[in-house]
Amino acid sequence: MSSEKDTEEVKAKKETDQENDRDSESDDEVLEESPCGRWQKRSEEVQQHEVPGIDQAFLAMDTEEGVEVVWNEVQFSEKKRLNAKQEEIKLVFDNLINLEHANIAKLHKYWFDNISANPRIIFITEHMSSGSLKNFLLKAPKRSIRTWKRWTTQILSALSYLHACEPPILHGNLTLDMIFLQHNGLIKISSVAPDAIHNHVRTCTKQLKNMHYIAPEYMIPNQVTSAVDIYSFGICALGMITKMLPLTGDGKDITVTDEMIKKAVESIEDPQLREFVEVCLNKDPTQRPSARQLLFHPALFEIHALKLVAAHSFVQYLSKIPNENIREELQQSLRIESSSVIAEIKHTGNGIDIGSPR
Repeated sequence: MSSEKDTEEVKAKKETDQENDRDSESDDEVLEESPCGRWQKRSEEVQQHEVPGIDQAFLAMDTEEGVEVVWNEVQFSEKKRLNAKQEEIKLVFDNLINLEHANIAKLHKYWFDNISANPRIIFITEHMSSGSLKNFLLKAPKRSIRTWKRWTTQILSALSYLHACEPPILHGNLTLDMIFLQHNGLIKISSVAPDAIHNHVRTCTKQLKNMHYIAPEYMIPNQVTSAVDIYSFGICALGMITKMLPLTGDGKDITVTDEMIKKAVESIEDPQLREFVEVCLNKDPTQRPSARQLLFHPALFEIHALKLVAAHSFVQYLSKIPNENIREELQQSLRIESSSVIAEIKHTGNGIDIGSPR
């Protein structure tokens, strides 16, 4: 009996291994290639349902670099609709391809498919193998102010870069699902999904569970500016710092109300952090600061005590030099020599001794 049981277990294991091998081979199967042959689409789908306008997303291989990428497809219902928007979409995508920032997922390539029965735009983006920031917060709910500052600074750096483009580029879909945390602590926000494809696709629908990320003025014609990204960022910053704002898991959609947001803001004990979030969530878009201004907000921007001492000491020292030419020459030399020691703080047994400039 034991021998027969062992034989059955071995047989079952073999069948399972063969089935897993078939699944693996199926995932690795190349379904389609880009016109240049560099990008190879696989059968394994990637969850991109939160990105407006993207109908399907598949894992793909960059055959030149040997890395995995994401093959995104946007389907149009009719060829004439795609043709009517083609020049506008081309202009937008050409600008997006030129974006280079450490905290923004890279858009590599795009092309139009007018041959298929269902016309498509296909574009290749960087693959975020690590999970979203929301999933990280669900698994590790403990929040530290230091980590929060590191994350928010990187997100604001990306937004500041986008908004400084000419013309300014709006992300338009900033949520905790669209922010990814790499294993080395690097934050990356998802590739920008152009407005040109949002309202002209077959399956674009509103995600009600994420409506609280959308600024109040978003649906008002001619009122959408970079301030909408600041509002969305404020909701993200709030979700990163407090547990009062519900972070829903997969399949658990919870509508976040204004009252929930208000209570979450009020739960922030640090007055600087609370003011930081409040100014981002101002109902009046003209009263929201820019991403660059937020980078210098007291909640984020800190000057080390030694730098302050050095600055004051530098000014005082220069003011004591009567000869203007010597003063200017010294000032210029100190500006060039980044290694110059202007002041120092010495920790002694009797306390702290502030040294004079050398």
